[in-house]
Amino acid sequence: MNIQDEIRHGRHCVFNIHAHLVFVTKYRRDVFTKNMINDLKPIFEKVCLDFEAELIEFDGEDDHVHLLVNYLPKVVLSSLVNSLKGVSSRMIRKKYHSQIKNKLWGGSLWSPSYFAASCGGAPIAIIRQYIEQQHTPI
Repeated sequence: MNIQDEIRHGRHCVFNIHAHLVFVTKYRRDVFTKNMINDLKPIFEKVCLDFEAELIEFDGEDDHVHLLVNYLPKVVLSSLVNSLKGVSSRMIRKKYHSQIKNKLWGGSLWSPSYFAASCGGAPIAIIRQYIEQQHTPI
């Protein structure tokens, strides 16, 4: 797929926005099993759809997960993250309560913090160079 296929169009803008998100379990506990990771993917996909976003890639280990999300410029990333973490926490704790009750307490699955990085496109140094080389009017 080339870059032209990935560019999305809105009413008043053209964009291609991706974020790499990492969510860590509360207290960095080893909570997740393969089944839990498999169950998280459709939960995250559904939340992304509600935000008109797309879950491009997802996987995780026993104490954290990685998501690659393509989203609209109108989406507030922190709101998307809050929904992703909130909905997934409720659903996983409900389904796997007996398996995680000894590892987590207090009704939280996720640490309150998260990692987010923009990704894709040209490296920052190239963009800076391009902007610096613009011909400023005299």
